[in-house]
Amino acid sequence: MLVSYNWLKDYVDLNGVSPEALADKITKAGIEVEHVHAMSEGVKNIAVGHVVSCEQHPNADKLNLCQVDLGDETVQIVCGAPNVAKGQKVPVAKVGARLPGNIKIKRSKLRGETSNGMICSLSELGVDAKLVPKEFADGIYVFEEDAVVGENALSYLNLDDHVLELDILPNSAHCLNMIGVAYEVAAILNKDVDLPRVLVNETPMPAESKIRVNIEAKDAVPYYGARVIENINVKPSPQWLQNRLIAAGIRPISNIVDITNYVMLEYGQPLHAFDYERFGSDRVLVRHANDGEMITTLDDEERTLTTSDVVITNGIDPVAVAGVMGGVNSEVSSETRTVLLESAIFDALTVRKTASRLQMRTDASSRYEKKGIDRNRVAEAADRAAELIQTIAGGDVLSGIVEDGVRTVSPQVIKMPWQKVNDVLGTDLAPDTILSILSRLNFQAELNGDTLHASIPIRRPDVTIPEDLVEEVGRIYGYDHVPATLPEGPSTQGTLTAYQRKRRRVHRYFEGQGLQQAITYSLTTGKKASELRINNQGASGSVQLAMPMSEERSTLRMSIVPQLIEVVQYHLNRQMGDVKLYEIGKIFIANEEKNDLPIEREHVAGIFTGSREERIWEGQPLLVDYYTVKGVLEGLFNQLDVLSSISFKPAKRDGLHPGRTADIYLNNKVIGYLGQLHPNVQKANDLQDTFVFECDLQSVLNVDMGAITYKALPRYPSITRDIALVVKEDVKAGELYDVIRTAGGSLLNDIQLFDVYQGEHLEEGQKSLAFSLKYLDPERTLTDKEINQTHEDILNACQDKLGAVLRG
Repeated sequence: MLVSYNWLKDYVDLNGVSPEALADKITKAGIEVEHVHAMSEGVKNIAVGHVVSCEQHPNADKLNLCQVDLGDETVQIVCGAPNVAKGQKVPVAKVGARLPGNIKIKRSKLRGETSNGMICSLSELGVDAKLVPKEFADGIYVFEEDAVVGENALSYLNLDDHVLELDILPNSAHCLNMIGVAYEVAAILNKDVDLPRVLVNETPMPAESKIRVNIEAKDAVPYYGARVIENINVKPSPQWLQNRLIAAGIRPISNIVDITNYVMLEYGQPLHAFDYERFGSDRVLVRHANDGEMITTLDDEERTLTTSDVVITNGIDPVAVAGVMGGVNSEVSSETRTVLLESAIFDALTVRKTASRLQMRTDASSRYEKKGIDRNRVAEAADRAAELIQTIAGGDVLSGIVEDGVRTVSPQVIKMPWQKVNDVLGTDLAPDTILSILSRLNFQAELNGDTLHASIPIRRPDVTIPEDLVEEVGRIYGYDHVPATLPEGPSTQGTLTAYQRKRRRVHRYFEGQGLQQAITYSLTTGKKASELRINNQGASGSVQLAMPMSEERSTLRMSIVPQLIEVVQYHLNRQMGDVKLYEIGKIFIANEEKNDLPIEREHVAGIFTGSREERIWEGQPLLVDYYTVKGVLEGLFNQLDVLSSISFKPAKRDGLHPGRTADIYLNNKVIGYLGQLHPNVQKANDLQDTFVFECDLQSVLNVDMGAITYKALPRYPSITRDIALVVKEDVKAGELYDVIRTAGGSLLNDIQLFDVYQGEHLEEGQKSLAFSLKYLDPERTLTDKEINQTHEDILNACQDKLGAVLRG
């Protein structure tokens, strides 16, 4: 919900409370203000100018020379807007003005003619292009005739306003309208609320002479009301109305449509205006749709309806999808002279199912879905809209509201011991203080002995039980004022399990290696859910949600890597090319045997792209590669004391590079993989060379680490010898490594591969692998004879088992 600070001042006295301070108070009271946006940020020195003359530029076909009166002077401005004309009042950025993006307006020459400023469009003043009225979308903005030349144009455009962006959850849906926010702010600041006074001058002719209303779907529509307004003049809305809609994130269209949107924002009650002449009859019938029934909605999309949907009809054909969107066949146009104004209550669940199935969530449907509508204001909202149509569009309002259903309902009364407030909050509030807070919220409350009786306004459907009432007292009193106390009674000291301690070591290790933690959605698409799995079994085992919010979040993931790829895309799109991320999270596999909850396994995954570290002045940075990822994983397994049980073997996996991929084995069982993304995958996702890994962390952390052992520093020298072995090119270095380790026995302390060679000095199909071998006995000095014998044993074992030959 976007809340205009200037608009809010119409209802509550905000003197002395800045937008930022107000946002802080609202957040502390339980409704988060995500952002405070200054609409004039980066804009200054913009004035209202009057175009005295407008002639074609002598040296350019698409430019005009304009003489513009700025109040204190008349200046020449070169303007290329197609809609600029003599006599207009326009926003002008003077010489020295600033526009968004830190653009400074200077005196300049365009095709030989001097330009002393700039006539501006709304987009150039920082207004989102999708909110600019269509008549000004491709040109400059033109003020109404009463704009005063020389005055600050930002005030006329409401760009001196601040907009508070409220995060509205279902329990705060009463703030999905300006009056609801006003009640909230007034309670926080302990101020009065000044609501608009609605006065409709009705004609003697009754609306019943023009329309009849009947509700057939009473299970989903408790009330439907309609007003009829004749002799209207459809035209653009006045400046103030357009300004308020733009501040609220709604594009102005025409005065009638804008008024319905304005009242929806003000009262929270969605309205809809039908063209009476195009409606098709004098009867409104609200019913369930027929299965397969069609309607073309205002977005020009043809929709297929089901019996679970509710439609507004002219007795025969549907003209609107109830609570969601109107139909194009009865849309208000510039030729409309009579409107049928709808103000109704629709069932929240019915609207949510329809909006979700048709994938057409609107401002109206969101208000019905979150149950943020005041049932007792439904008629008042219609009166407010009728009054505005009468004032702005010159309409004649026929007398009365034609309706079916119950217009108002009685408020709910909550009874509870007043001391419950203190018992739950841990406070010592006096009864008068509690009553005072409830009064600030406009709750009618009184004490009857020790029992608190509170009548809850219909606009607050979120308050239904005593605990809700306690919460209201607590948040208005201020949680900052609630004293901190320790829990009483017996307790046990909390501690981490062995598994949790190991998991924390994994977090610390990855962060020490320069990786940043990512937390991604567990829900993804059906296709991505089965990609890059450790157990590569296609789409089998996936878990689908019964009622997903969208197709993008319809399936529980079976791998973490696809979500990390999306995170890397996000970073690369923002010119952050060096990305190293890890995530520890759950994957989910269907429990097919028991038809029960899915099996959950904790995995760790990582993704690397770009350079290993920041570029330094000495030279080019080293790029991440397969061995970067393998080294990080080996370091992790060493930290967890399972490296001796881990092995890496070449593998081919869908989505990964066929020559740069390995499976990770724990005691000869596959627990993960690492490798580079396949070039086709990288291209499809606009990635550079990207390396990933995923591992079943649960299997690794459940391995017993055993007791920690320490070795004394060696007192005797080690001896290092190199050995270069020629083998067939299909022999893996790891195979040679294992043979050397076994043959070397206890004297072989360390093995390092330091060279791989294939070239002109070797036969085709062969390669040379060179190892550095370190011999050491911690208890004595080794002799040349012992070393030579062990070295010979290693060479013989390599020859016998792998056909290796000592390179000459």
